[in-house]
Amino acid sequence: MDITVIFQIAAVGILVSVLNQVLIRAGREEQAMLTTLAGLVVVLFWVIQYISELFETVQTLFSL
Repeated sequence: MDITVIFQIAAVGILVSVLNQVLIRAGREEQAMLTTLAGLVVVLFWVIQYISELFETVQTLFSL
């Protein structure tokens, strides 16, 4: 696992939280929720390959 992935996830988290606060202050709670959800989906797409790799490693380790 590369350290840049952690920095990318942190950057998305910071960006989403700032956008969320700006949208809430502007009275657009629905868009704030959708922005948070979109950020979560983007991060999950990045992390899903590492989760898959972890499951494959566990399978080979225990010969399942």
